[in-house]
This record gives sequence, C-alpha cells and structure tokens, in this order.
Amino acid sequence: MTNQINSENLTENLKKTALDAPTEPGVYIMKDCEGRIIYIGKAKNIRNRVKSYFSGEKDIKTSTLLKHIRSFETIIVANEYEALLLENTLIKQHAPKYNINLKDGKTYPVIRITNEDFPRVFLTRRVIRDNSLYYGPFPNVHGVNIILELIDKLFPLRKCKVIKKKGPCMYYHIGRCMAPCCGKIDAQNYRLHLQRVQKLLCGETDSLIIDLTAKMHEAAKTLQFEHATQLRNAIMAIENLTGEESAVVDQNPEDRDYIAWAAEGLLTTFTVFSMRGGKMTGQNLYRARSAADENESLELFITSYYDPSRLPPVKIYIQNMIKVTGEERERASDPVISEENNNSTLRAQYSTLKEWFREKFGYEPELLQTAEKRHTAILAMARQNAAEDLRKRLKERGAGPALDDLSRILDLDARPERIEGFDIAQLDGKYPVASLISFKNGIPDRKNYRYFRLRSVIGIVDDFEAMREAVRRRYSRLLRENRELPDLILVDGGIGQVNAAKGALDELGVECGLVGLAKREEELWLPGAKEPLALERTSEALKVLQHVRDECHRFATGLNQRLRSKDLFFPVLESVEGIGPKRAAAIMKAYESMENIASAQPREMAEHCRISEEAARAVRAVAKMSLEDRGKLL
Repeated sequence: MTNQINSENLTENLKKTALDAPTEPGVYIMKDCEGRIIYIGKAKNIRNRVKSYFSGEKDIKTSTLLKHIRSFETIIVANEYEALLLENTLIKQHAPKYNINLKDGKTYPVIRITNEDFPRVFLTRRVIRDNSLYYGPFPNVHGVNIILELIDKLFPLRKCKVIKKKGPCMYYHIGRCMAPCCGKIDAQNYRLHLQRVQKLLCGETDSLIIDLTAKMHEAAKTLQFEHATQLRNAIMAIENLTGEESAVVDQNPEDRDYIAWAAEGLLTTFTVFSMRGGKMTGQNLYRARSAADENESLELFITSYYDPSRLPPVKIYIQNMIKVTGEERERASDPVISEENNNSTLRAQYSTLKEWFREKFGYEPELLQTAEKRHTAILAMARQNAAEDLRKRLKERGAGPALDDLSRILDLDARPERIEGFDIAQLDGKYPVASLISFKNGIPDRKNYRYFRLRSVIGIVDDFEAMREAVRRRYSRLLRENRELPDLILVDGGIGQVNAAKGALDELGVECGLVGLAKREEELWLPGAKEPLALERTSEALKVLQHVRDECHRFATGLNQRLRSKDLFFPVLESVEGIGPKRAAAIMKAYESMENIASAQPREMAEHCRISEEAARAVRAVAKMSLEDRGKLL
C-alpha cells in the first residue's frame, strides 16, 4: 500500500513538473532513480510533449519507461531542426536504454568539399580532419540529394576520385564535368565555380532563387510542366536546407565552452554549453545565491566550475553583460561590439582570473565576448535556459522572503500579501486614465485589474488630482461593498503623488501601507517624508515593487493609446460620404483598430455596422491609405 502511495505521489510530482516545462522547442532528458539517462526526446513544444506521457493509454514500451522515470531535464534550443540535431548527438553520447533509434552509430549526412587542387563535392556521413570543408548536417537526405543534383547541373565539377589524363571521361561529354584532368579548365576558373557552390551552401541564395523562379515560370508558360516541377522542387530544397547555421552542430573541431547566466535579486543560474568535436555535448546548470555583483559572481562560478576533473577548453565564450567603466563602457554599449574590444575589456576585467588559470592548470584559456553570429546564437540559447531555470526557482521559492523584507523596510504591521498599484496616463490632459492592478503573494491577480476614466482632470494636466480621484473612487467602493482592503498601496511617482493618495485615504478613513516609487532613481517615498529610501538594486523587495509599478504602467498606457488611436482616426473614417461621427464611432468600436478595419470584409462590415456595402468598401480603402501614409511618416 505504501509503495502504491509513493508511486502515485511520484507520478503527480512528475505531472506538475511537466505542466511547468517550457513551451519552446528543445530536448527533454529523462533519468532514473540513480540519475542515469534512460530516454532522450525532442519536441517542437517541450511542455506539450512531456505532458502527453502522463495522459491517455500507453503502449508497453512507454508504460515501462514511465515506471522508471524519477526526474527529467530540458534544454531549450532555437527551433525544431536544432532539437533534432541535439537529440541525435545526445543519444549517441549517452546511449539511453529506452532509445531504439539513432543508437546504431549513424549520423546525419554532411556535404563535403575536398581539400584538393580541383575539389570534389559530395555527400558523406564521415568527417575527416584534412582541411576539407563541410556543410550541414542535414536531416532531410532527400532534400540534400536535390541540392547536389542542382549543383551537378549548374556547376559541373570533378567527379573522379583519381585524376586520369588519358582523355575526358563520359561526364565531360554529357556536360557534367569541366575535365580539369585534361586541362579543359585551369585551377583559377575552377575555383570561381567552387566559390558559387560555397555561397549556395552558406545560404547566399537570393540571386539563384530569383533566376530559378524565372526559369520555372518560363517553363510553365511553355507547358514544360515536368521541368517546372523540377525547378520548383529545387527552389524548395534550397530554401529548406540552406540559411542559418546550426548552433548545436558545426564543423569546428575546436573545444569551446559557452557561459551565460540570468539573475534576479540574490538568485543566479549559470548555464554552460560545451562544444566538443563540433557538437554540443549537453548543458550544465548551476544555481547560486549571493549578494555579490555580476562580475564577482561570474569569477566565483568559473573558479568553482573548472577543476582537474573538468579542464577548461582553449576558448571560453561569455555573454556580453560585463560591467566596465570609462572609455570601455562607451565601447561596450555600442550595438556592434568588436571581438578585439571585448577581448581587451575581458583582459582588464579578469587579469586575476587568468592568473588563477595559469596557477591551477598551467595554461590560459581565452575569455571571449563576441558579436559573431554563430557564437552569439549559442550564448543566447544558454541564457534562455538559465532564465527558464531561474523562473522555476522563483516560483518554487515564492515571494514570501521578498514580502517579509518589504514589510520590514516599510515598517508594516504584516506581510503585504495583497498589493494594489496605481498609475496615471494622459496626453496634454486628453484621455486621462488611471490603472489599478492587483498582486496576490507577489503574483499578478489580473481578475482584479481595473481602469478609471478620470473626470476631474479632463483638459488639464494635474497628476496629483488624478491620483486623488482614482484612489478615492477605488476605496470608497470597497468600503461600500464591505470588501477586503489591500495591505499595501503603491503609486507610481514621488512625494507629491504619495501625499495626494494619502489625502484621499484619510478622507475615507482607510488605514493601510502606502509607498511611492520614483522612476529616475528608483527611490521609495513614504507619506510626509522629507527624504526618500534608497534600496540596493539587487534588493528583492525593490524587485517586487518594480514589478508592480511596471505592470501598472503597461496597463494604463495600453488603454490611453487605444483611446488616442481611435480619436486620431475618426476624421479619416468621417471623410467617407455617409459616415458621420456616430457611424465612425460605431465602426471603431466594432473593429477597435485601423488595422482590423483595413483587413475587414466589406460585406461583413456592412452587416455588422449597418452601412451599405459600397460605403464599407470605401471605409476599408481609406483605412488602408491611412495606414500607408502613417507608415511613410514613420
């Protein structure tokens, strides 16, 4: 009976973990009670795939697998293609017990350009380190064959393994080889054809696709449908198999580590992606809790992570978030950061760390920051995985410690489990609105979000009066309805807004915590205070208030912008004959935005807004013209 209860509890815990899995594409790794990997799978949506294991009927294999699962991990990647490649690599690396496919040593094919005077181009599953060039891997073998057939027709390169000089072979006579063996083409001109092949395999295909598309249309016009179909298939193969480089498999044999992290308050999660032999060998996640700044935390992590059992590779790439000063800060803030500048920054920032490497291991790995696309793609994936783990940590821990800290700082009677925030949004006194948002135990409680279209400040700019009106209307209603009051009220602003809110609360006889958060310096203002409270930027209490303030601002600004956009477009709609202010307002109310009006069906608009179909076409036309004009102005 006890074993059955434990089994049910384990299944429920695994279900909860599955429900909290990321929704991005990636790989999931299932482990048994001893931490051994027993199954590796890929998914376009990890959460949906993992959830499916715990619902519905299962076959014998899956049922047996479920009996042995005790935990699982996930690795987020950029797309389903990357997930497929990473799954392949990890299965071959770990040979999980319940993975049948991909354990036979087969690999996805690559295209090889040989390192010879007159190179050949062909498909292979073996990578030989002889300075040949490799492109891929490609899971879609059929598509690769189409690409190679196209290359064979457009660029008739050498086919023979050994160059024979007796005379041109059959391939030359059918136009499939330029016969370098007989001097029909020299090395320089041969290389020009080879460079075009390399551009094709690197994804520089725009001009080629345009040319093939024109030929396809011409073939269709002359009723050569079979040829047109072949050209269409070639275009599709090019689009599907070329373009972005893989972040999880490349042909660079150099060992590298990629370190990225995500931090919130005292919590930091580091992710390390290791590339060995041109393949990602998995990820390592490490959790830290420290009040140290970013640089100190990173140095501490690196000196803890690398040891004699885990030697550092020759290159370590680090995400571009290093804090520097002076001229280096200006260079680092540039959106395009050169590798040279980054390296000099790291040399200055981590001289102590490099000395540690020399003393510990006898050599100095390169610490690199880079703007190069293939490296930044891997670092971005690493940071996304760190952020996902940090999200789970924050959810597991809850907001309790931060709320306790906030209660102590603000000298509240109890933990502020219910926080309500106010923000004012307006444009020169027009469309003044206040937003009210509510948080319960540090989590947004969206069913208690409210808007107030303010009446007392129409046509004037008076944030203090606007705040008084919003607070008065909110809590007079709660008092009338005998509903629960919040533990803490946060207003977006400084001492003026706080004192305005305090005045409204005093009129109503409401007693609860009140604080303002000023944007510029992120300082806290208490009612009647002469000086603000300044918290450390890493303070978890401050993070809670910032979350409330930002959500409040987003909510208020959204309504204000919608009201403004409707008003700005009313004259456009009224320019249509037969559309006056009332009908313009009805149309805007029905479709909410000019974009929706521009894409609406005239017959549907006519029925919905009670106008003629001719008028509906005219309304749609002026909406499209208005959007085009707005695009030109932008």
